Amino acid sequence: MNFKINKSTKIYISGCGGMLGLAMYNLFSKLANVKATDIDVNEDWLTYADVRDMESIKASINEFDPDVIINLAAITDMELCEKESDNAWRTNSLGSENVALIALQLNIPHVYISTAGIFGGEKEFFNDFDTPNPLSVYAKSKYAGELFVKQTLPKYFVVRAGWMMGGGPVKDKKFINKIYKQLLEGKTTLDVVDDKLGTPTYTVDFAKGILALLESGYYGVYNQVCPGSCSRYEVAVSFIKQLEMENIININRVSSDFFSKEYYAPRPQSEKLINMKLIARNLLVMRDWETCLTEYSLEYKQNWNSR
Repeated sequence: MNFKINKSTKIYISGCGGMLGLAMYNLFSKLANVKATDIDVNEDWLTYADVRDMESIKASINEFDPDVIINLAAITDMELCEKESDNAWRTNSLGSENVALIALQLNIPHVYISTAGIFGGEKEFFNDFDTPNPLSVYAKSKYAGELFVKQTLPKYFVVRAGWMMGGGPVKDKKFINKIYKQLLEGKTTLDVVDDKLGTPTYTVDFAKGILALLESGYYGVYNQVCPGSCSRYEVAVSFIKQLEMENIININRVSSDFFSKEYYAPRPQSEKLINMKLIARNLLVMRDWETCLTEYSLEYKQNWNSR
């Protein structure tokens, strides 16, 4: 089944209060009738619903009677997942099961966002068909959600993202904003790991990819990341260059051991994804990571100049 999304299409997005949710809402609200929910109601277009509470999320979804459900709800802070593992499992696994079961009852397509982190780093690149080997509570709980969706639903898209970037200074909780916060604190030397490898994933392009998949009707599991791969160090160097601060900011290469007390959740050495299926089906809309970072950096440049 494939369909053209239009203004009468009803799309329900759970967990929409974060960096990816912003990009999803900005795109889909222009094209369709969207209901966006979260437990953190931080925008006037959000309403409250908790995926961990079956009655709460079921009432919210059934009231809207959607044509599609997209579930973004997750705890993505890896250290928090280790520290509060019960909540991680309840949100990333049980919460995902709750939303998937409602999609099953309604017999509608369901989109579940997974992560490159489900792979164990045994090799450099991972395609859509490689066997996951999650190392952390975050990765294990997300993979459990992915498995349930695949095993339970006839109409599903499991879409795996890499190192997420997007949302700007307010919404971005990931690497780019952590670098930027250090600049705001006046730091002129940054310590950045160079032994962790991955594929950046721009939220704006990722949302467009979800749209393309939904309209294709080609259900299944997909890796969806920006083409190209890099280390955290390379991302930092490129970001500082985009801000035109390379002459005043020094970036030190360090190993992961340098941050072992602060970032103690186990992480794979490589979580680089290959968009094998999207390319084969001519559905890849993601631009290369450097092009996306150049565009994304403009938000930070404007923020820096308006201080």
